[in-house]
Parts: sequence; C-alpha cells; structure tokens
Amino acid sequence: MEKLYKIAIDTKGSDKGQEMMIRGALMALDRHPALGVCLVGDKDVIEKATATRPDLASRIEIVDAPDEITNYDSPATALFEKPNSSLVKALMLVSERDDMTGLINAGSTGALIAGSMRFLSGKERVRPALAAVLPAENGSFTCLVDTGATIDCGAATLLHFAHLGSDFMRRLYRLDSPRVGLLSNGAEPTKGNKVVKEAHALLRDAEDINFIGNIEGTGALSGACDVLVCDGFAGNQVLKVSEGIARRLITDIVKYSKATGDSGLMKLVSHLMGIYDFNSLGGGIILGAAKPVIKAHGAANEQSIVNTAGMLLNIAENREIFEGQ
Repeated sequence: MEKLYKIAIDTKGSDKGQEMMIRGALMALDRHPALGVCLVGDKDVIEKATATRPDLASRIEIVDAPDEITNYDSPATALFEKPNSSLVKALMLVSERDDMTGLINAGSTGALIAGSMRFLSGKERVRPALAAVLPAENGSFTCLVDTGATIDCGAATLLHFAHLGSDFMRRLYRLDSPRVGLLSNGAEPTKGNKVVKEAHALLRDAEDINFIGNIEGTGALSGACDVLVCDGFAGNQVLKVSEGIARRLITDIVKYSKATGDSGLMKLVSHLMGIYDFNSLGGGIILGAAKPVIKAHGAANEQSIVNTAGMLLNIAENREIFEGQ
C-alpha cells in the first residue's frame, strides 16, 4: 500500500469561506492519491460538505473547532484567547502528532507566523520567515525570503534568512550550493541602506553561504539567484507588485484579444496564467518551523488549495529522501 501523507487544513480564515477550503481539499484528494487530510473547523459544515464523497472518507479526518482567528485579532493575544480556534487546533495537531506532515492556512498571516513559532519551533527555536518560490525568467525558481513575516530587520536577521532559504532550496530543489542574492537598489556593494550594506558584508564573509552579491529589483525574477534575501516589507512589495503587473498584462491581452478578434492570443493568456496566477503558484512557505507550514493567499480558490497541498506533499516526499541519505 502506498504511504499516506496526512496534512492539516485550517478551513477557516479564507476570504471565500469554509466551503471553498473543503472543496479544494476534496479536489486535492482526487489529484493526489498519496494524500490524507485532517479538516479543522466547524464539524457540521465539514461533515455536510464531505458527505457527497464517501469514496474519500478513509482519507479524511475531522477536528471540530468552533472559533476563528481573524485579521482583526491581535496575532500575539489571539493564540491564547482563542484556544478553540481552528488555527490553534490545527497547529497543535501538527505539533503533537507524528503522522501529520504539515499545515495549510489561508487566514491571518501574523497569527500563523506567531503560532508556528509557539507550536512548531525546532530544537534551535529559530525565528521563522515567510518565503515564496517564484518562477524565474530562465525556467528555474527563486526563493524570495522574507515576504512579510518580519518587516523591520537587522543585518543578522537577513543573514539568518539566507541560511533558511539556502537550506530549503537544497532540500526541495536538490541544489548543492544555492546562489544567494541580496535585494538592493544597485548591484554595487556600496548601494543600499545601512542594514543592506551591513548584511552585504555578513553574507560576503559567511563561508556556508554562496553569496553572489546585490540584486536589483529588475533582476528579482531573472533567475540570477536561487535565494533572494530582503526584509519583509520589501519582499512583500516584490511579491505583490509582480502579481499586480502580471494581472494587468494578462487583462490587457484579454482586452486586446476581444477588441481585435484575435482568439489565438487566449493561448498566451492560458500560458501566462499557469505561470503567474497566484492560484497556480500555491502559497508562501514558513521556513524555520519544525514541520512544513504553507500560507495560502486569502483570496485563494479551490485550485490554489490543490496546488498548495501538492507543494506540501512534494516537500514531505523530498524531506524523506533527504533525511534518508
């Protein structure tokens, strides 16, 4: 029998509601035969939504969680004030059970980061970072870290992000020596603010980091580096501006296709959507947690949950291979 990798899915917190998360989970089970899910949320809602798929019942577990942590809650206090929330219960589940591979959440990013540090800190209790794996111009992938978990960083924190990103790319993409770049406003070592200049010196002198120097914004998705390091504010802007530009270009192509009657352009649209649409990319990965945690986009749809589950499955399978060596 094929090994089953079980993941927890926090069904609450999504902009599109619990039902969408559950539908996405069912689609993920159809897509990935090696996947099992533990759905955490309102038990009655989950049972009703999954009743139509008795064929998947053996791979579905339900954990009742009546409360929800919202984006209006304080992340630090909500974890203590809402012990019956779906997020807290999902985090505890993944933390306490060896058979749980990881977690998907589409709710409060701050609460997920804080909860990962509280419940899923590794032995070294490192500061977690939120990373995104983005498609590069040359066909490879770039791990952008941090994308919003830590807004104000010191140089030592950026060095820490470089270690987390390098370790992740070694494990998941089998890169022996991931190339690390530092996001700056110029390629020269003298460019950047005080923190970036200090980080440049630390990265340059780090023997276990393959540092290739500063990367300007125009080269963020060029494939020049495998890991691009920055503070959470800058990383979040790179992520969202890239997403916004891609959406704008795709929309303009669709308008032009309709205006000119050139239906052939829709093939280009489908191609670009498959590369740049956030629903096709999965979600952000929390690095530094003892088990994989993925933050899906708040506006994610069912297909995004399928792809995010696939990311977790891929991480789990590659981690087994890596740790088995």
